[in-house]
Amino acid sequence: MHVGFIGLGAMGQGMAANLLSAGHTVTVWNRSQAPLDALKSQGAHIAETPAQVASGGVVLSMLADDAAVRAVLLDGGVLDALPTGGVHVNHATISVRLARELSDLHTARDVHYVAAPVFGRPDMAAAGKLHVVCAGDRNSLERVQPLFDAVGQRTWPLGDDPVRASVAKIAGNFMLASAIESMAEASALTRAHGIEAADFLEIMTQTLFAAPAYQGYGKLIAESRYEPAGFPVRLGFKDVGLALEAGDDARVPLPFAGVAREALLEALAGGGGERDWASLATVAARRANLDDRDKN
Repeated sequence: MHVGFIGLGAMGQGMAANLLSAGHTVTVWNRSQAPLDALKSQGAHIAETPAQVASGGVVLSMLADDAAVRAVLLDGGVLDALPTGGVHVNHATISVRLARELSDLHTARDVHYVAAPVFGRPDMAAAGKLHVVCAGDRNSLERVQPLFDAVGQRTWPLGDDPVRASVAKIAGNFMLASAIESMAEASALTRAHGIEAADFLEIMTQTLFAAPAYQGYGKLIAESRYEPAGFPVRLGFKDVGLALEAGDDARVPLPFAGVAREALLEALAGGGGERDWASLATVAARRANLDDRDKN
């Protein structure tokens, strides 16, 4: 399949590489040059503008936030360049409000919008092991399923309304933030009573919380390993904010989200925006007047 890919950050670069490995013809665009060079060496075609990526009729995008989506897809002319009947697949975590707006804008241009955010960190993206949560027109979903098969280990369809996939992604990231904050606070509590975080978290992640999210982030906290970030604090802060915004829109109280947002804001204020959001453990430690044992 001829496919365009926009946004070659920590996640996008691995996803585009797996599309190439699966035999698809891939044209890529990115703001910075280094990822373009790397993918060109793997057989990708390089577009000079975002709009040029749309010529094949199927475009995947993995951009950082609402502002980047607007700047590249709308102001950059990608939607206008898609031919009638074309498909745009958005892998980014965006607000519910923008998801609704994008759905309307695509319909007005007689092109199809598929929301397909992913769960997984950069190592899973590189390995083609992401979980793809998708929603959109059924025929469009069937059309792009081979692309999902190339980047993910499983696809989770949620119907024909793209907003549903965006909400599921926001809610999932809110759950991750809550899990990290709970481990951060619990680890501070045990440390204050003489139990090392590594010892406590090993018990928890091998018994009551033997799940990938707890085990992965628990290991980062136990080892005080927050750089390089798989998912930085600044993006976690953005996503929890999206959860609160979505809650406001639907009149759904999210008290835990408020706590997580304040913790992430505290980490941002301390200059930790580019550290992994598992570094919330250092915020909890400072609140408890514990020594910061961060090895980085």
